[in-house]
Formats: sequence, structure tokens, C-alpha cells
Amino acid sequence: MQQPFAPHSFGRILCKNLEPAGGVGGYNQQTEGNDKDKAVKIDTYTTSSVFDELQHEWNDLLSQAYSDRVFLTCEWQSSWWQAYQPGDLWVLAVRNDQGQLVGLAPWFIKPGADDLRVVHTIGCVDVTDYLEVIAHKDCEAEVFAALAEFLKANLARFDKIDLCNIPQASTMLQHFPGVLRDQGFTVEVKQQEVCPVIDLPPSFADYVNGLDKKDRHELRRKMRKIDGIGEGVEWYIVGEEHDLSSELENFLDLMRSASQEKAEFLGDERNLQFFRDITSRAYAAGWLQLAFMIINNKPAAAYLNFDYHNDILVYNSGLDLAVASNLSPGIVLLAYLIRHAIEKGRRRFDFLRGDEEYKYRMGGKDTDVFMLLATVPETIQSS
Repeated sequence: MQQPFAPHSFGRILCKNLEPAGGVGGYNQQTEGNDKDKAVKIDTYTTSSVFDELQHEWNDLLSQAYSDRVFLTCEWQSSWWQAYQPGDLWVLAVRNDQGQLVGLAPWFIKPGADDLRVVHTIGCVDVTDYLEVIAHKDCEAEVFAALAEFLKANLARFDKIDLCNIPQASTMLQHFPGVLRDQGFTVEVKQQEVCPVIDLPPSFADYVNGLDKKDRHELRRKMRKIDGIGEGVEWYIVGEEHDLSSELENFLDLMRSASQEKAEFLGDERNLQFFRDITSRAYAAGWLQLAFMIINNKPAAAYLNFDYHNDILVYNSGLDLAVASNLSPGIVLLAYLIRHAIEKGRRRFDFLRGDEEYKYRMGGKDTDVFMLLATVPETIQSS
């Protein structure tokens, strides 16, 4: 466990002039000669106190990274770890010569097949959709080079690397494979899944007109049918006037009723703990969008989304099949939320991982999600 650093201003980030330190292990030695004051170093954290120790710096760094996503916030990462704890924490914090946090690899090590020790990102693989190394946008090359050298110097800790859920736009895919290969690792980057997304147009009419003819016709028909019920239908997004705890339980009930698979998922107490914790923390941070459609005074459909940095992330959903019969409230509520996102000036409507058909009928276009696998040849391990 490392001692925490006080929060730093990002007024002095000089990573473009820094070199990785020449030491091994803790990576605390500085380079020699004229670069002795221009070294980055890596501190390791192996207990859950890391989330408290770095909480003031974690999201500050994330806000200065190209990888700023809700799944990488300290709130999400700590909630996931508290619920699941599948291995041994191994969080690597990269700092510049002034002690500023410029990179963060939130990893853990877990025994895998054949008792191999595998490095994963906190959040891998379920219930979290996008994961990356967090690097200050002015320090990416330095951060990834330092991490690669550190990994080579600490081969006794692990046997392979398996980093999941890396979005196609991630600069990690540009930097990390090459520097790992430079250190002797064998690296494979392969597609893992897809995330369909909608780049939102200026108006809802533009959105509807942009759908395929059949999908456009079906959506309009379903919306007219719901609208025709009149006062028997309402929808809302949970706000200050609502009780979050009771609304979340209503959502979980709808989620259970939507499918046997979702009911079994919620039968795992760890998943329930995670859902309750992250919704509470996301609500407090202003990121939660929990929406319901009510038909004849009964909850019919719901979505648990995140509203983060101008994107709406469609995380999970619930449906009462009895109330929903012949009315498609889930699709109509989704359309209302797309319209709401456009009216609020949001940039993107992201369906997250999975290639379910409804995502494409609503206009989603695939973006790819990758995994990075790395191993070390035996000749290097034994050297």
C-alpha cells in the first residue's frame, strides 16, 4: 500500500519531455544525466484502500484523458471491486517528476486455466462495457512505455495479460501493443464484441427519417398505439421528487420479469450488491438515468441508463410481459429516451455491448470492442 499524494493541479504536465525511469520493480529510480529530473515512476497498490487513497486524483486524471468513460471512474471501479473481488488487486499508478498522477492501470491478477496467473482490468468482463488504461492525453506514449517496461521487470508476478472491453476508438490500441512487443511480449489484438451506437441528429424527425423504411413504419405505428391510450400512459425519469431506493427496486422487479436469464443474473447476491451500489453512486454524481413507462397505473417498461459526458449509455432494461402485451412499451420508451437525448443536445446514444436485433431496428451502427492478449516467450521469462 502506498501513501496517498495530495490532489494536483494539471497546470504542470510535462510528459512530452519525460522519459521512463531506468529502474525496475517499483520503478522509482530516475534516469541519469540531464534527464535525472524528468523521470516517470510507477507505484503499485495491492489493497482496496487504493480507491480511497486515489479518489481525489482518479477522476481528475480521467477528465484529462481521451478514455473518459463512466466505467473507468473511481465510483464504478471501486463498486465493481467491492462486489466481486475475483483476484488480487494490482493497480499501477504512473507519476511524473512532480508526483502528478498521469497514468493509471486499474488491474488485478487472477488464476486462470492451467493455474496461469492472468492480468485483467477491473471490471472484466461482465457488467462493464468499456475498459482501458487511463493516461493523461499529453502523456500517453510515456505512460504506455513505462507500463510495458514495468511489466517486463515484474514477470514473476504473472504469466499472461488479458485485457478486455477496449473500444475501437481507444488510443490504448495505438500505443500499447507496440511497446509491449518492444519489450518481448507476444501480442494479439482481436475483436471481442460489438457496441451498436446512434450518432444523434439535430431533431427527432431527422432520427426517424434516417431509419430504414420498415423500421421507421414500425416505430411510428408502435408510438401511435401507445399515444392512443391517452391519460393511461405516462413516462418519467427518476429525479429529486422520487425515492431512488424504491424506484430501483421497481426496476429490479421489471428486470426479473423480462427474462429468465435476467432473473438468474439477479439471483446472484454480488450482482444485486453491485447494481444497488453503482446506481446510488451514479445518481449522487448526476450520471444516472432511470426511466419508467407506466400503463394504466402499472410499471410496464424501464431502462437503467447512464448520462455521461454528452452520451447516453443504455445499460439494462426491464419489462412486464403481461402489461406489455401487444403494446411494445420497451421500444416506445426507448424512442422517448432518444427524443429526450436529442432535445438535451446529447451527442450519442450507445446501446453498449451486444448485437441484439432491436438495437439495429432502432438505428444502431456497430462499433467494435477488442481484447488485448499478451504472453512472454519462455526465453525471456528465464533470462
